[in-house]
Amino acid sequence: MAARTIAATGGRRASRSRLAQSAARLVARPLSLVGLVFVVSLVLIATLGPFVSPYDPLVQDTLRPPLVPPSGDHLLGTDYLGRDVLSRLLYGAGISLQVGVVSVVLAAIPGIIIGIVAAFRGGRIDDFINRLLDTLMAFPSLVLALTIVAVMGPSLLNLELAIAITSLPYYARLERGQVLAVREFEYITAIRSVGARDTRIIFRHVLPNVISPALVQASLGVGFGITAEASLSFLGLGVQPPAPTWGSMIQTGFQYLEVAPWLVIAPATMIFMAVLGFNLLGDGIREVLDPMSAVGRDDR
Repeated sequence: MAARTIAATGGRRASRSRLAQSAARLVARPLSLVGLVFVVSLVLIATLGPFVSPYDPLVQDTLRPPLVPPSGDHLLGTDYLGRDVLSRLLYGAGISLQVGVVSVVLAAIPGIIIGIVAAFRGGRIDDFINRLLDTLMAFPSLVLALTIVAVMGPSLLNLELAIAITSLPYYARLERGQVLAVREFEYITAIRSVGARDTRIIFRHVLPNVISPALVQASLGVGFGITAEASLSFLGLGVQPPAPTWGSMIQTGFQYLEVAPWLVIAPATMIFMAVLGFNLLGDGIREVLDPMSAVGRDDR
């Protein structure tokens, strides 16, 4: 019993040590560090934005005319209704981040399960799943998401579901390819030969070896979710007014681009930084989890 406890303690310490080493390698890469800073900043803005916002994002400033340029009272100016742009930008960060994260969760979990089941079972199940994934991937992601939201109706939940449905095939295909390679390893054959159940093999021996690419895809997927939300909101199919989102802010500000460019520049800059941050972070995670990718890049 004591030996088992010592072994478990040693295993936890080894896991923590590997995690610390991976985090150190991630921070040591300048571009990955920049991405991490952008992502952490976005999370802080989304979390603290409603509390530090100087104005209510829905309240109009009746004492001033609309489209006031950036000033001491309104650091990013006001929109066509006299609402503070900075306050709306801070509130919109929470919605954009929520859409990105929730859509990734809704896509990654079933996508990983479907990919593992397709590769592990094979046969007709694999063929059926592949044909279904091919059908979904035949449509451009934004076009499919737009169609789904148009049919289901514009709302926050429908927006998240639409983005998740368009992203799910990529997680499933990614995991299927990883499992097809892992299941042929000798240790998997040996475990099967002693009568281990498929569920035990999948959760104890297959999943830990194929989850890393999904983590990288998830980081990139959050960036895609933010971009998709902005695109659909720009078309009027995202979160409905008066709720502030970065996409809807660009859509309304686009009409006043010549006289009030700050209405577009501010949310567009936030979208750019958010997507860039998640992409750089995902690239860094990929290099940390797969050091050979960095070696191959250096060799070139």
